[in-house]
Amino acid sequence: MSSSPENPSSSPSLAQALLPIALLIIMLATSVVLFGDSSSYGPNQIALLIAAAVAVLVGLYNGLSWSYLQEGIVQGISVALGAILIILTVGALVGTWLLAGIVPTMIYFGLELLSPSWFYAASCLMCAVVAVSIGSSWTTAATIGVALMGIASGLELSLPIAAGAVVSGAYFGDKMSPLSDTTNLAPAVSGSELFAHMRYMLWVSVPALGLALIAYTALGLSGDVSSTGQTLVQMQRDLDELFNISPLMLIPLGFLFVLAALGQPALPSIFVGALLGAVWALIFQPERVAAMATDGDGLLSGVQAVWLALSDGTTVSSGNETLDELLSGGGMSSMLNTVWLVICAMTFGGVMEQTGLLRRVLTTLLGFIKTTASLITTTILTAFSTNILTADQYIALVLPGRMFKAEYAARGLDPRVLSRSLENGGTITSVLIPWNTCAVFMFGVLGVSPIQYAPYAFFALLVPLIGIGYAFFDFKILRLAETP
Repeated sequence: MSSSPENPSSSPSLAQALLPIALLIIMLATSVVLFGDSSSYGPNQIALLIAAAVAVLVGLYNGLSWSYLQEGIVQGISVALGAILIILTVGALVGTWLLAGIVPTMIYFGLELLSPSWFYAASCLMCAVVAVSIGSSWTTAATIGVALMGIASGLELSLPIAAGAVVSGAYFGDKMSPLSDTTNLAPAVSGSELFAHMRYMLWVSVPALGLALIAYTALGLSGDVSSTGQTLVQMQRDLDELFNISPLMLIPLGFLFVLAALGQPALPSIFVGALLGAVWALIFQPERVAAMATDGDGLLSGVQAVWLALSDGTTVSSGNETLDELLSGGGMSSMLNTVWLVICAMTFGGVMEQTGLLRRVLTTLLGFIKTTASLITTTILTAFSTNILTADQYIALVLPGRMFKAEYAARGLDPRVLSRSLENGGTITSVLIPWNTCAVFMFGVLGVSPIQYAPYAFFALLVPLIGIGYAFFDFKILRLAETP
């Protein structure tokens, strides 16, 4: 944010800093009670804006000018502009990949390969492997994740558990990939080396993934799958009738993964994938394209259909309500509510940082730190809290990292202890908070509310707990004197 206010004033008090936070928590809780799963479709946005307005009033009371506060809001939103563009582009990709038969093909072959009893564990492991390869939890969820949710629907399995498995695998892979932006950011902030940081993260990530896989296996084996056999066979037949199913449909998926593995930027890569899906639809799915077109035949009507898929998504009317719901969706317009939520969340986060209220809360926490265990625990909880307040995982890494770096050095702790703690509390937990950019993205592509999938996102739940447990047992807590 800006380096200095136009109207300097005394630092905000702790009570002032906690006022908008307490109000936000009360309003968000009330929103969930009153609106349930629909709370993210407007009520949460209003709660975030009201809390931001209270933070603005505190800033004005302390002598800050409106122009200075507005600058913080603009900068706060600008932090998320890259994510907003990616979210919109992913909507376009889902729209054309549905129309082109790419997602239906992944569902079709997935129904052959995945057993209902092992589906949750296999989904988690599959997403972990893909995310390690490409370094992006978002791309993994928007491609393989979308297909896995379709398979779960076809197998009549629990969608919240399936979404939790996708999220868990995607975030494990994201953390264990040198291609991940947050995996690079955490050691950069703390002063550690990338690959040393990744090796150190293994001590937390591998046990968490192992426990998650055990839990998903237990959930799969305990479910009733006796009636799914006929259902999935019928679903494959319906898919085969609606689309031209062929391994050729998977070429755009492979192309997108190659771009990600080569380290190409996410936004242009996903947009190219969306356009490639449009071309694939024109070539391989002429009947689906014709059904989508609203005006005449020929090339222009085909262009009109794929244009609609990019902007408003794909619509399938087969007479099977369940299948139609599964294969219809996507388009940039489907992500507008997600963008609305991101903008409101970043407005609140920008005001909280610009007014100094967030920093006031964090500096207060330093006064309670007495031991190494309490320092690590406070770091993890602070990163998690920053995720709640600013709705952005990057701020949840950078701000606590700057705040605690000197304290870690003063206690003789290796920088990897800080970088791992930032990841444990910041990156991993971002997907659990309904208004965080990561969670709203997952909601947009997986179709399951974070409130519903969070109890089953075992990896994200276990990582911070294991990190805190290591701190209190002084297990794998590196000191500078011990570093080779």
